[in-house]
Amino acid sequence: MRGWRRWPWSPRTPPSWTLAAESLRGLLTEQASPWSQSDMSSLQALCSGLPLRPLPENRGRWPGVPHAPVRTPGLSPAEEQLALRNALRYFPPDIQELLAPEFAQELRLYGHIYMYRFCPDMEMRAYPVEQYPCRTRAAAAIMHMVMNNLDPAVAQFPQELVTYGGNGQVFSNWAQFWLTMTYLAQMTEEQTLVMYSGHPLGLFPSSPGAPRLVISNGMVIPNYSSRMEYEKLFAMGVTIRLKRVAEGLSRSFSVPRYGQMTAGSYCYIGPQGIVHGTVLTVLNAGRRYLGVQDLAGKVFVSSGLGGMSGAQAKAAVIVGCIGVVAEVDRAALMKRHEQGWLMEVTDSLDGCIERLREARRRKEVLSLGYHGNVVDLWERLVYELDTTGELLVDLGSDQTSCHNPFNGGYYPVQLGFAEAQSLMASDPAAFKCLVQESLRRHVSAINRLAKENFFFWDYGNAFLLEAQRAGADVGKAGADKTEFRYPSYVQHIMGDIFSQGFGPFRWVCTSGDPQDLAVTDQLATSVLEEAIADGVDPAVKLQYMDNICWVREAAKHRLVVGSQARILYSDQKGRVAIAVAFNQAIARGEIKAPVVLSRDHHDVSGTDSPFRETSNIHDGSAFCADMAVQNFVGDAFRGATWVALHNGGGVGWGEVINGGFGLVLDGTLEAEQKAKMVLSWDVSNGVARRCWSGNRKAHETICRTMEEIRGLVVTLPHEVADERVLQQALRP
Repeated sequence: MRGWRRWPWSPRTPPSWTLAAESLRGLLTEQASPWSQSDMSSLQALCSGLPLRPLPENRGRWPGVPHAPVRTPGLSPAEEQLALRNALRYFPPDIQELLAPEFAQELRLYGHIYMYRFCPDMEMRAYPVEQYPCRTRAAAAIMHMVMNNLDPAVAQFPQELVTYGGNGQVFSNWAQFWLTMTYLAQMTEEQTLVMYSGHPLGLFPSSPGAPRLVISNGMVIPNYSSRMEYEKLFAMGVTIRLKRVAEGLSRSFSVPRYGQMTAGSYCYIGPQGIVHGTVLTVLNAGRRYLGVQDLAGKVFVSSGLGGMSGAQAKAAVIVGCIGVVAEVDRAALMKRHEQGWLMEVTDSLDGCIERLREARRRKEVLSLGYHGNVVDLWERLVYELDTTGELLVDLGSDQTSCHNPFNGGYYPVQLGFAEAQSLMASDPAAFKCLVQESLRRHVSAINRLAKENFFFWDYGNAFLLEAQRAGADVGKAGADKTEFRYPSYVQHIMGDIFSQGFGPFRWVCTSGDPQDLAVTDQLATSVLEEAIADGVDPAVKLQYMDNICWVREAAKHRLVVGSQARILYSDQKGRVAIAVAFNQAIARGEIKAPVVLSRDHHDVSGTDSPFRETSNIHDGSAFCADMAVQNFVGDAFRGATWVALHNGGGVGWGEVINGGFGLVLDGTLEAEQKAKMVLSWDVSNGVARRCWSGNRKAHETICRTMEEIRGLVVTLPHEVADERVLQQALRP
């Protein structure tokens, strides 16, 4: 196969160690998997079925590692029995008596059965793709992505299989991980692995042109997509949270951001995944609200350093402003500091204000992490304004996991971090009251600052929605239910970008070699420069230039955490051209191994989210999910290597539907054709939907695309020429 020079086995010839048993029973009971440190150092051992004979030692929760907050699902005795029964079905009867008590203890202590006994005793990271013992290149690439999502340097709570967002699960338990790795090792080009909310249902016959992996997460009947129901379903092991309805370690800060869709589809690339979007957001906020191109000396205040929210500190430095980010979890804050994402830290509010003043006076570029509650920080900024007349902040937002405010997504200002975690588990009702009081104080401080030359926006994390539910003053006269006093960043800052087809395109170099990433950076930059030279629309040119600047800066700022990955906001034409350039470079041997293409859920067409991605859809369809579902289906039959559909991811369970994909470029002509088909559809689907909703920028974009792409014919809307026609027709 052209371009696949390093693959050690033919797709048709399995390696000699491959399991002979094809059934689930065979995977679980027939294969003896000796457990030892030396054996577990091998990826081959990971693909040999659950280690049952002998059983690994149960070491429980690892000390010194961040762990997910305790869940309080409120199961009835019958539901507890069902949860335990569901966990034991992964294991043969002769060991169920041993495992049942420890699984029951996990359920009662932590609110979920993680199966800590089966947490692998090996270094979890994105190993070079050629090291995975697989029959297909696609399976090896998927393993690479799975392992990256569970790398402790990437994952928020690695032992609980949480990548980010406090609840962005890769799997529900460790048995699912072992089975999935085994199935991937066995899989041929004529099979597809089906995943039900973390559970590997099995390998099913398909065709070489079909996806190798199909994922669905949290797909619960709409009337039952409530927070309470979710917690029970998760505890019973039958669904996983993608930005669950509750959890997070963020508090007024901690936890990453909102879209656990990328965790659930194995495409998370660490906080870098949101750095670019945050850079563009802060940059364009300065242009729109402050009327400046240069943000030197301007102050941006926000919250969260746990996961994707950790991008805020680095983004502030890249755009050249002063970023002050509050974080309640010291471990999360120090992790970002040690990784070089955060320049300075302080646990003193007085020291924070003093350092902020100094940096503002000197127009320093600074990222400062405040170990404390962001509400304290906002209220101190109000105090400084009221007592000295000095406004110390220009731009502000919030990246707590407010889609999940009562299970660790938002920590109340009245309590310390440890005390809050304890109350969350012991008295959820009291904890909720404190959270809502804290939200009211939070908004009150922001409202005071906003009377001056200060601008705040909602980062799509359900902050304003939850503040409204708590009784905070965030209402806007005459607004619909997706609008508040402060705009969503989609509505004001990013909306036109989506309508032009721009969104967070990303790729992973599965060789694990930084040199391959450097080659892709150069190729992506060259593609955009050539497009500008050939002539593009002025608005598109501005985006391309911002992206060229981003790629050049990205290489300087140590953005890689985990896999060798990059993110780049691009439109349809740019994505296709970049993908083709990568694929051809693989064929020539300039890139040593396959490249996986993907994107964030926060994109043009993959997400129906009325309080974020589709908050600027004003034809009444913001609460409809046709776009995400069609995205998922369309990517599948156009050649995506894997596809995923999620309830939740972004702003929470029951609030959003996400569609996602992964596509492996391996240097073949088939991969190039698939890339053209998938990437074109993946963008045009969303632009066409936005056009139909009445967005004029999307109308311009899709009309231009129809001229460029043969076979694309989109239904265009007619505007009501005279509003009086509506009024007269509806007159009583």
